[in-house]
Amino acid sequence: MLRFFVTALCCLLMTCAALAQETKEAAKPSPAEGYNIHVVAPHLVDGKQMGPYHHYCKVVAPDPQIVCLIFESTEPNAMLMQVEYIWAKSLTRSKVPLKQWNKYWHDHAVEIAGGRVKVLDMPDDKAKEVADIVSKTDGYIIHIPFAGNIPDAGKVSFAQAVGHKPMTQAEYQKSALKMPQATTVTPPDMHAEKK
Repeated sequence: MLRFFVTALCCLLMTCAALAQETKEAAKPSPAEGYNIHVVAPHLVDGKQMGPYHHYCKVVAPDPQIVCLIFESTEPNAMLMQVEYIWAKSLTRSKVPLKQWNKYWHDHAVEIAGGRVKVLDMPDDKAKEVADIVSKTDGYIIHIPFAGNIPDAGKVSFAQAVGHKPMTQAEYQKSALKMPQATTVTPPDMHAEKK
C-alpha cells in the first residue's frame, strides 16, 4: 500500500512540475503579441482602389518602426492579405533611392491629410497621437492575392496608398535634409477607456 501511495505521489509531483513548466513557457510573449493598434484605410492594388483594409499594427522599434498585419475584415478567421512596414522618414529618406521610393513607398502625412485613414478602438486623443506619430513615417505594403481560397504566390505585388504623390529629385533631396533625427516612440496605452 505504501509503495502505491509513494508511486502515485511521485506521478502527481511530476505531472505538477510538467504543468508548471508548460505554464511558464506559455507565459513567454510571442512575436505575434501586440498587434493591437487598429487602423482602417483603402489601398491601391494593381492600380485599383480596394478596401478599406483593417491594419493591426505593432511598434517594433522606437524610432519608429511599425509593422501592420492587414486584413479585408475584422472577422476572427479573416485571411492576412497584406503586410505594411512603416519606418520613420529619418530612416527611409536618406537610404531609399528616389525611383524605388516613388514606386513602392508612400508618405503617411499625405495619406493621413487625405482623410482616408481612421485609427479605431481607442479614445480620440490617443487616436490623434497615433496619427501624429505615423505622419512622420513612410509606408511600404506587400500585397498577397488569392485565387479563390489559395494564396496566388506568382502574383504577389506591392500596394500603394490612395493619394500617393511621387516626388521629384529636388523634393526628395529637400525632404531628406529636413528630416529630424529619429525620436523614441512609446506605443499609446491600448487599454485606456474610449471617450
